[in-house]
Amino acid sequence: MNVIVANKYRDALADLDIDVIKSLEGEFSVDEIVDTFKNFFFQRMILDITALKNYKDIKTLQKLSLSLDMDRLILLLDGSPEVTSPEYLSDLISMRIYNFTMNAEGVTYLYNNPNSYRDVAQYHQLDTTHDSSTGPVAPTQVYTESAKATVIGIKNITEEAGATTLRYIMKKQLERNYNVVALELDKRDFMYFGDKNMHSIASQELGNNLSKYSSSDVILVDINNSPSAEGLVKETIYLIEPSKIKLNKLLSRNPKAFEPYRNKRLVLNKSLLSNHDILDFEYETNTKIFYSLPPLYDQENGNSTLDSFLVKLGFVKQNDETEEKKKGLFDLFK
Repeated sequence: MNVIVANKYRDALADLDIDVIKSLEGEFSVDEIVDTFKNFFFQRMILDITALKNYKDIKTLQKLSLSLDMDRLILLLDGSPEVTSPEYLSDLISMRIYNFTMNAEGVTYLYNNPNSYRDVAQYHQLDTTHDSSTGPVAPTQVYTESAKATVIGIKNITEEAGATTLRYIMKKQLERNYNVVALELDKRDFMYFGDKNMHSIASQELGNNLSKYSSSDVILVDINNSPSAEGLVKETIYLIEPSKIKLNKLLSRNPKAFEPYRNKRLVLNKSLLSNHDILDFEYETNTKIFYSLPPLYDQENGNSTLDSFLVKLGFVKQNDETEEKKKGLFDLFK
């Protein structure tokens, strides 16, 4: 049997298809959680990190790790810059917290496929040291993202919403003004595009590849089902194909499927919805759509609709190839 400690993400966690023997809702100190569960037998603890008071201070998690079995913990992160920083993730790993994710889908995946150290080793900064009085000391990072590189992930919310093809089309369009590399996690679909700057890699290799290609202007990451990749990607675009069958399939499995994405960049892909239809969609799902993309032809050279989307993301469209104009990124991700 399992226990859930939830706060901000309680609705998403309430829909997990697992047996729950005990649940808490609200904000709790480490001492309160430890006192409640130190003599309580459970198979897994699913902890919404926002339920933990002062959770952005890594020493709070350190205190928790000294009292409970971290091999039984699945940690749902909130996506804040402090919590998803390379330093914070590395410190979690140092405490044997290997199972962390940023959405309810990731919780389900980790429940059925728990991580070992090998699965998260790429996030571990081995030069990180700790002092008992001051906590973590600034590490020498294994992966330091270049100030030049903008890393953008794409993830399907509905099945086969088109992340791989959109990644390819975005890469072709951006290459007119930027040095672009595309990475695909845990699949081999990129091989069919025949592009030497599109690489299929394992999730465990993401950190090293972000470092390897950090001199690029843009790194596009096809996240697929990797539960940990979003911690290394600065910005993620979540794709929804708004066809009736795709939406009904998603909502039949989880009626609250959109709740974890309310404050994310949701993009309707392969969409023919009118502006009025989009407003209805936002109302019915209680979400805000960042952009609506119609079906795109992947062999087309140049697409004004995609240009508008890229500009909204923060890229500058330039026809002049002068060095001054090729700089071209707004400080969108800073």
